[in-house]
Amino acid sequence: AAQCKGCGPGYKSPLDAMKGPREEIVYLPCIYRNTVSNPCFSSTTVSSVIHRLPMPNLNDELHHSGWNACSSCFGDSSKKRNRLILPSLISSRIYVVDTGTDPHAPRIHKIVEPTDVFWKTGLANPHTTHCLGSGQIMISSMGDPSGNGKGGFILLDGETFEVVGNWELPGEAAPFGYDFWYQPQHNVMMSTEWGTPKFLADGFNPEHVKEGRYGSMVHVWDWTTHKRLQSLDLGEEGAIPLEIRFLHDPASSEGYVGCALGGNVFRFYRTTKGDWAAEKVIQVPNKKVEGWALPEMPGLITDILISLDDRFLYFSNWLHGDIRQYDITDRRHPRLTGQVFLGGSIPSDGPVKVLEDPENQTQPPPRVIKGKRIPGSPQMLQLSLDGKRLYVTTSLYSGWDKQFYPEMIKDGSVMMQIDVDTTSGGLKVNENFLVDFGKEPHGPALAHELRYPGGDCTSDIWL
Repeated sequence: AAQCKGCGPGYKSPLDAMKGPREEIVYLPCIYRNTVSNPCFSSTTVSSVIHRLPMPNLNDELHHSGWNACSSCFGDSSKKRNRLILPSLISSRIYVVDTGTDPHAPRIHKIVEPTDVFWKTGLANPHTTHCLGSGQIMISSMGDPSGNGKGGFILLDGETFEVVGNWELPGEAAPFGYDFWYQPQHNVMMSTEWGTPKFLADGFNPEHVKEGRYGSMVHVWDWTTHKRLQSLDLGEEGAIPLEIRFLHDPASSEGYVGCALGGNVFRFYRTTKGDWAAEKVIQVPNKKVEGWALPEMPGLITDILISLDDRFLYFSNWLHGDIRQYDITDRRHPRLTGQVFLGGSIPSDGPVKVLEDPENQTQPPPRVIKGKRIPGSPQMLQLSLDGKRLYVTTSLYSGWDKQFYPEMIKDGSVMMQIDVDTTSGGLKVNENFLVDFGKEPHGPALAHELRYPGGDCTSDIWL
């Protein structure tokens, strides 16, 4: 893209992006034990932290991030990808970070205070950020200022970063919110649901699922009119649908969503009638266990992504502790081609014993990399543009980290690298790569989503 005169940020197509330069820097938001939110910026070439940008406020819970401009603005030479948008999941504050002046030492450019978000949109708990072809920035919300569920969308001006207002029409907000992805060629946007912010903040309570505090729907929106057209109820098998991904090909009319509690991946698609439907295509069965909080342990699919050539799908099972790779050439029948365990709740020397596993897998040994036993479990994923390296961090959300992996609160999380076989499929841990956030100067930190300065397969959308 840098060699394309007159072009905007990103790449002309997903396949062009696969030819982009190798990643050298990755930006990660890190949490100091649920108190100070502090994004740490880590170099993937030397596997160490090269810069830290402290945030000036407490109890923000930086979580996901996105860009002011991406490949959706490729045709606009006036746009530059030079601001990283960091919404705070707890405080609802939004940080705008300048990554353009010095990519190796980002600095705060602007802070959007929670009151601006509350008063101008009636929304709170911002989550996913996507740049739009119009130049605006759109951020999904999980709740309202009182902590109730409310799935709406915040619009920021792409130049001033002031809150413009809501993307959705009045009264059209979904009951819950989380992630979203848009596909303009089909005039559609899809959004997902996590749960009620005030009930999930301090950990997971199964009773809250029974009480309807968590979602199970994928919402279909008209991209032009901003009207909610459908709500696809995935039922118990689709409880807590989190990350949603269309195929990268902008002409495609299908994609996948990972459903955490059910341990299933659903394919969503446009029907011959013109409406939208979903079907389960991957199932990770629960394991019957003893020595754990419940008699059955779900995989808890927490992140999924698709390679830029739309060939492979990856996801993490945050409780079981594995990352899986599926060949999705046959869209309705994904085929498992790679799996690797990186921690989790069922190591062979741990307190949990697997009594019955429908997949007949043995309990994995603990994972040790560069002399460190990996605390926690694989969670956020990011794939290199060429699809050959998969990066993974281990923190989900500080309240849930404390509940399921208290040792990670004490020891800090890590970033790891997985080598990917892009020919026939397969995953292999790079034993020489580890970023240990347990050694941070201000104490152990919890690292979450990963972003490359030039864009990646979960930040960029093509028109």
